[in-house]
Amino acid sequence: MDNKYTIPLIKDTFFNENETKRELANFILSSHQLSMGEICAEFENDFANYQGRNNAILFNSGSSANLALLQALKNLGLFMEGDKIGFSALTWSTNVMPIIQLGFIPIAIDCDVRTLNVMSYTLEERLKENEIKALFITNVLGFAGDLEVIKKICDEKNIILLEDNCESLGTILTSGRTGNFGFASTFSFYVAHHISTIEGGMVCTDDENLADMLRIVRAHGWDRNLKEAKQTELRKKYKIENDFFSKYSFYDLGYNLRPTEITGFIGNYQLKFLEYIIKQRAKNFEILKQVVANNDDLLSVNTSHIQTISNFAFPVICKSILKREKYIQRFNKAGVEVRPIIAGNVLRQPFFHKYCKTKFNLSNSNHIHECGFYFGNYPELTENDLSVLKDCLRK
Repeated sequence: MDNKYTIPLIKDTFFNENETKRELANFILSSHQLSMGEICAEFENDFANYQGRNNAILFNSGSSANLALLQALKNLGLFMEGDKIGFSALTWSTNVMPIIQLGFIPIAIDCDVRTLNVMSYTLEERLKENEIKALFITNVLGFAGDLEVIKKICDEKNIILLEDNCESLGTILTSGRTGNFGFASTFSFYVAHHISTIEGGMVCTDDENLADMLRIVRAHGWDRNLKEAKQTELRKKYKIENDFFSKYSFYDLGYNLRPTEITGFIGNYQLKFLEYIIKQRAKNFEILKQVVANNDDLLSVNTSHIQTISNFAFPVICKSILKREKYIQRFNKAGVEVRPIIAGNVLRQPFFHKYCKTKFNLSNSNHIHECGFYFGNYPELTENDLSVLKDCLRK
């Protein structure tokens, strides 16, 4: 999308861009309602079916989904202020910010250089020093750690496992689909993600109480988006007998994080292309992975435990800072846009220094921060694009 680059991080807002825009224009012109309604509910149902979860709750962004999830867990009394929440050191800012904003204590977990993800051994190392109430793990760039072992550790220690699956929609490990190991998981449909609704996010969970609370948190704290039986239960509990006031009763802490029908429409339209998108991204990844394997300047990502790689972007992990600078210059000269891996080690971000003073040993995340970068991987990459990228990756 950036005309400065021949190969930008992403080329189009949507997959099948022209067709999607035409259909979207027709939908807007013919629709009688654009605020959240039946189309959003349809997308939620279809996405839950795709993911294999009982509930999917749509939000106006993936960051909103993260915030709403932690707020909902706090509303339900599963989290209390002062609880320690573990998180992946290699992550996005708005995975950590809600932990701070809601009065929890963030505990950083180091990642593995070869998987880019929190692994069971890095979790166990941190648990020697810190007891945590929950682990909000990030599945990075379409990869994941040994989630089945991590889940087992969390179950044994009564740690609530949550997944940020915003970058790994469609990835399947030999032990299951990412986004389905945790009590709940979040997804993003921002531009450049596997499917784009421009802005948009989702929370998936099998827990009905959490799903109801997420719907309350999403819309001001009221009950309008709950099933009638749940509405009756709440109104009876709080002795709200007058229909005049029932629609304007607020039961718990919430925000306005609602999507629009535009989000729902695009989401459902793009969902039908998802399997093809995943297949093409995986195909590109395998082609480029072979080049990296033959270059001893670079470290290959370990994907031996992954059955289907729904790659978000292609990571380049160099063995030194100097080598990273050399490769970044080479990519820039070839017209390829690059960026840090997510936000690098998020503890090195200014906001974290301002609000959190605890120090953590994060040697692997620091190496990725200092020696890594990524470039875009998407279905629209041409044979010529892949040829340029392969040339850039060769020693």
